Amino acid sequence: MAKPRINVHITREVWKQLDEMTKRPGVSKAAIVDAALASFLSPEADDRRDAAIIKRLDRIDRRIDRVERDMTVTAETLALYIRYYLTVTPPLPEQDQRAAQALGRERFEYFIEQLAKRLASGKSLTAEVLDDVGPEQDHFASATDFATISK
Repeated sequence: MAKPRINVHITREVWKQLDEMTKRPGVSKAAIVDAALASFLSPEADDRRDAAIIKRLDRIDRRIDRVERDMTVTAETLALYIRYYLTVTPPLPEQDQRAAQALGRERFEYFIEQLAKRLASGKSLTAEVLDDVGPEQDHFASATDFATISK
């Protein structure tokens, strides 16, 4: 029984790769295309594709978990700061409130400007703080330290 025949168009790059593969003895273009289509259409290809998707989804899930944890820490930090600030800050007398509100607006505008600059620069204050307080190279053990210990 004769095999069915199809005509397809492929890119020049794929054609060159196919042509190179057929220079090997006993390998034909038809055999390569047949094997490639069989692999693509097999249920195992779906399983491999599903496994790759599941792996990516797991990675995304872990990242979302980290973001959620970071947001929780940030929200708790802000809430504790606000509670502390409201607890230790005495109320202002009536005559000082207008001046305090004007100063507050001025400080808030400055805060917004600084926030906009930081966001535009892409720098994270958290990352800067961690860099500042992080361990330096001389805080780590060297190879000679391990050699001394093992003797």
